[in-house]
Amino acid sequence: MQLPEGVGPTDPIFPIAAASELSGLHPQTLRQYDRAGLVVPGRTRGGSRRYSAHDVAQLAEVARLSNEGVPLAVIRRMLDLENEVQGLRDEMRDLTRQLQEERSSRPGARIFATNASGGVVTLTGTTRVRRQTDLVLWRPERPAGR
Repeated sequence: MQLPEGVGPTDPIFPIAAASELSGLHPQTLRQYDRAGLVVPGRTRGGSRRYSAHDVAQLAEVARLSNEGVPLAVIRRMLDLENEVQGLRDEMRDLTRQLQEERSSRPGARIFATNASGGVVTLTGTTRVRRQTDLVLWRPERPAGR
């Protein structure tokens, strides 16, 4: 589905009539799927349903699976898992982008260590760290009376 420029696949832009036509499902079926938590559209301030392109694709998938005899509870779980995977992919893509930005803003900085006072030291590939041989023993304080 070709979306207008600046509109993303998860932007809720289609009213129920358009989503019904695009998915090939009756508007009442869309309402039932919404009540069942299968495909939950966005809402306007007035409470009208607004479907995204992603929602329309999920509606078509629900219809296909339902026609194949898959129970709605199973379809709901499948959609939940697909949405979770997509969220994790988006998060991974964002973290990868952040890491690439960090690497490009500090070329050669790859390894971090702490100094004796606890500060962070950035090490390049050729920096050697003097090893510390101090042993620190920590014992928790005992409450008074013990």
